[in-house]
Amino acid sequence: MIYKLIKILFIIAGITSIAFYFLNDWPVWPIFVILLGYIALILVLSTNIQLNFFVKAYHNNPGFSENAVALSFDDGPTEETLEILDILDRHQAKAAFFCIGRNIEKYPEIFKEIIDRGHIVGNHTFSHTRKMGFLSSKTIQAEIEKCDEIVRQTAGLNLNLFRPPFGIINPKTKRALENTGHKVMGWNKRPYDAITKSPEKIIHRITRDLKKGDLILLHDNMPKTAPILEQLLVILKQRNFRTVRPDKLFDIHAYN
Repeated sequence: MIYKLIKILFIIAGITSIAFYFLNDWPVWPIFVILLGYIALILVLSTNIQLNFFVKAYHNNPGFSENAVALSFDDGPTEETLEILDILDRHQAKAAFFCIGRNIEKYPEIFKEIIDRGHIVGNHTFSHTRKMGFLSSKTIQAEIEKCDEIVRQTAGLNLNLFRPPFGIINPKTKRALENTGHKVMGWNKRPYDAITKSPEKIIHRITRDLKKGDLILLHDNMPKTAPILEQLLVILKQRNFRTVRPDKLFDIHAYN
């Protein structure tokens, strides 16, 4: 509703500027300012999942009863996932893995291993395309449903949780999710491990101002994640933080 109102206001402002340009010899720059302002606003709203502007997502739960944080991993399963699972086992930690459909097709046994070891899995679309922000609602829905179907065929599960690639949520994603019924899982601790080379910087971004109920985002498709995770879990224990699965943190169901 708010988005529609904002869109209408920008359209009115744009039409008014165009009318004044033609009828009253106004300069053309206000038209471009309004257009660029609208584009900038949509970019900000679409790429900041924590704003909960288009859909409600789960990011953190500071009111959680225990001194605990939650771990989540994106973009698997890959061969790197197995080492991560071993590290989680050694530290008796559980996590959520948001998996790409085509990776599940490539590594079905690793995908099932995630589940067998007591972790939960969620939908991360079939292809994880970089064009996510430009797809139609029908294409986004097809991406989600194709991943769901692969999971059903591979593990017999009906996924309830969805994490959008790159955290992009826009009106088209909203329409797709209204049709699929998935709940959206965000995060509030994003260390940008996919683009940052330094493990020290990644760990610092996670542990700086870390509070109970925080949800950490990492990626299980990179070799550097395993040693980072090992260090992180040691630091969490030193700070008396437990780790819980995100579904426990938010008291929601991972599967339907």
